[in-house]
Amino acid sequence: MEENKAKISCSIFQKQEPVIKDVTDKINKAKGVQEKARFAEKLQEEVDVLLSCTDYKSENLDCKNCHFIANLRKKTAGLIIKAKKLG
Repeated sequence: MEENKAKISCSIFQKQEPVIKDVTDKINKAKGVQEKARFAEKLQEEVDVLLSCTDYKSENLDCKNCHFIANLRKKTAGLIIKAKKLG
């Protein structure tokens, strides 16, 4: 079964995607909420690279998709960080 590959044609996205996937894997493998939150903070930093892209063009579908995915990841990381504060 072939894994879904990112099909966004952007060098910045293509460079960040493996880094983001690595951090996401670390979150998923982490045992406690403290450890997950530490990785979630790193995820937010990496996602911010995509959200602050100087080449962003609102009319470009790849840019829209990139920002949509990045915002979902940022929100997910934020939820993990909030869970740490509650715990």
